[in-house]
Amino acid sequence: MSTDAIVVLKEDHKTVKRLFKEFQAAQDGPAATKARIVKQILSELTVHTYLENEVMYPEVRRLLPDLDEDILESYEEHHVADVLCMELFTMTPDDEHFDAKVTVLIESVTHHIDEEEQDWFPKVREGLGRNQLQEIGARMQQLRPDAPTTPAEPKALKKALDAIRA
Repeated sequence: MSTDAIVVLKEDHKTVKRLFKEFQAAQDGPAATKARIVKQILSELTVHTYLENEVMYPEVRRLLPDLDEDILESYEEHHVADVLCMELFTMTPDDEHFDAKVTVLIESVTHHIDEEEQDWFPKVREGLGRNQLQEIGARMQQLRPDAPTTPAEPKALKKALDAIRA
């Protein structure tokens, strides 16, 4: 498996988009199925945003200062996702806002993924060498086993607060 940071993040994106499709297909299905899928979405997003906020964004910000505005926007998009994830973490599928909140999360994260993959990643790939992207990706993969998997974990909460101050 590649340690190229962009490849690693795109693999995460594929996983999240697959889970989004699963949720959309299960919207009229049993509550237990929806709850299971949302739990997986929250876990994947929590890990992913943690790795980006802890490694990718600070490194790109340091190495490519011209992309600072893009990174600040990404931090804010993560913040919106973090808030929605925290709210969903406390909800059950029988809450009348559950499906609507998941839909807003899907729309917001899909927009973020599209911006990263179509605009930001090409700029990063152009600005950083292959070795730098592999080093960044390797650091993200080293952190992955210890990354928070729920939005309520202290590391996830700290990550959300740090992103606001970035």
